[in-house]
Amino acid sequence: MTEIKINTKRRNGIINKNIYGQFAEHLGRCIYEGIYVEDDSIPNVNGMRCDVVNALRELDIPVLRWPGGCFADDYHWRDGIGDKDKRPYMVNTNWGGVVENNHFGTHEFFELCSQLGCEPYITGNVGSGTVQEMRDWIEYMTFDGDSPLANERRKNGHEEPFKLKYFGVGNENWGCGGNMRPEYYSDLYRRFATFIRNYGDEPIYKIGCGANAGDFSWTESVLKNAGAFMQGLSWHNYTYEGDWEHKGSSYAFDAAGWYSNLADVERMRDRLKKHIAVMDCFDPDGKIDLIVDEWGNWYDCMPGTNPGFLYQQNTMRDAVTGMVILHMFHEHCDRVQMANIAQMVNVLQAMVLTEGDKMVLTPTYHLFRMMKGHQDGEKADIVYDDERYESDGEMIPSVSVSASVKNGTLTVTAANTRLDCDRELSIELDAEYKTASAEILTAENMCDFNSFDEPDKVSPKPLDTKLEGRRLTVSLPRMSVVSLTLK
Repeated sequence: MTEIKINTKRRNGIINKNIYGQFAEHLGRCIYEGIYVEDDSIPNVNGMRCDVVNALRELDIPVLRWPGGCFADDYHWRDGIGDKDKRPYMVNTNWGGVVENNHFGTHEFFELCSQLGCEPYITGNVGSGTVQEMRDWIEYMTFDGDSPLANERRKNGHEEPFKLKYFGVGNENWGCGGNMRPEYYSDLYRRFATFIRNYGDEPIYKIGCGANAGDFSWTESVLKNAGAFMQGLSWHNYTYEGDWEHKGSSYAFDAAGWYSNLADVERMRDRLKKHIAVMDCFDPDGKIDLIVDEWGNWYDCMPGTNPGFLYQQNTMRDAVTGMVILHMFHEHCDRVQMANIAQMVNVLQAMVLTEGDKMVLTPTYHLFRMMKGHQDGEKADIVYDDERYESDGEMIPSVSVSASVKNGTLTVTAANTRLDCDRELSIELDAEYKTASAEILTAENMCDFNSFDEPDKVSPKPLDTKLEGRRLTVSLPRMSVVSLTLK
């Protein structure tokens, strides 16, 4: 029995809905085939697949990051506007060496965001681009007046300026974005950011390129030298079963692989705390947000697929680790104001997989739908037994729980990380609720996944709860995630 006490009268900040953001890069079959099609044999609206868009709308996606990733610092926006039959081709040297026809560009991205009902987050090219190129892109997208660039946008079919709230100045400039030193990037950031001008009523929120995983010196140097010129600082941290060279299989693993992945999640927790400590030192007033704009499980690519496409399967392990990480972001919601899982379709820890005209929803998709009640909720104070077990040198919590309140509704989500034992949750509430409903996501086998032949093998089901006064009891089976809604 796990005893849990929830105090909704004590609120610990807002869980920014942007923590449930998504990421779509020109990588593998994420954009082409996955989101965007030019073959009318697959139903679409202005090129956007109806099945994929309709499924993703159920997640209430708040923000979408594009065009990369490593692709961003190779991308030149002018190649992706105007008549499609006149757009120049390029080779996507970062991801598989395939030809990119640039048919999905700026206008198409904003069309996708419009259909999804989400905010656009664009990452600009610092690695191979120029200050003028970035400056002109901002004017092309957002200027409402009479200028050659704004008029060119109108000529290309969009009379009104696009609404752009978030803009990233480069991506992974410590690596694929230029192999820069933090001091050099800081100077470039200050220069590039100066020319990201605000043409609309709402100022553009500028995001600096932050660190990879445990590189705390990058965070320190960039904050020290350029922090005054940014509103957000990014951070990238992927988790895996093994190490960077041998990440493990996404669908054929044993118990050791299950727990090794969870141990890496705990290492991520430690890194997150340390990056926040650096931010607290150099930004004690909390003016700069932490933007975790790439995270998720990264495994070895599926056998028989292009290794540059990063296509992998998605099991209960991804749902459990995903909930633990999202709870981690909840815990630090004073600093973590956005997170973008990698990636939305057909790449890494995807929401959706496609094959021709077929589509399947992954366990991670179901996780995000089950947890959307937390978006913009006030984090409630929660105390519970923190029973832990050791694996791969890390102490892993048996149960992870988070609670939030929004519009009088209490949302509680919980994960059982164990493979060997069920848990029963006994939740003490500080108020009486009229109704309690629950959904559970679990599987018979830890390696189960949803295939095109068995699309519902791992899918949510209603779960019985027992609500008596201010006491709620619910079963939490091994390797499962649960979402509770109380009204």
